[in-house]
Amino acid sequence: MTTRHLIVVGVDGTDGGRRALDWAVREADARGGAVQAVTAWSWDGLEFGPVTATNPTEAKERAARLLDREIRSLIARHGSHVPVAAEVVEGSPGAALAHAGRNADLLVLGSHGNSRVRHTVLGSVSEECIRRATCPVVVIPVPLPALPDTEPVPRR
Repeated sequence: MTTRHLIVVGVDGTDGGRRALDWAVREADARGGAVQAVTAWSWDGLEFGPVTATNPTEAKERAARLLDREIRSLIARHGSHVPVAAEVVEGSPGAALAHAGRNADLLVLGSHGNSRVRHTVLGSVSEECIRRATCPVVVIPVPLPALPDTEPVPRR
């Protein structure tokens, strides 16, 4: 009897989401599994950020286009030997991703940094997923920018 290892990964168009998708594909490849890439969307009439949707249908279509772009980019980077399914779901990202991972072996998320203000104001998708998930959760960090080479300050 063979079992297929399923990895669900949150995709949101950010560098963190891309890194999570790349990691999930490499892990699925190593385990002989498959990836389910999930983008969550919602529309309440109040949009924040550079791209706004004027209605729920447009919000869903934008999410679908984003996910399609990310998967095409993934295939360009890694090839298409690992099965990757795409799913666009309505709901808050944390709840939607935890729900999508209910039958998965692993849920993979990208980190968006550790800003206290951002965490306090916007909440944390990773934290919500960790609290709600019924499978192990992996959070892929986004590396800190490299610090410029500087000479140590001499002590006096």
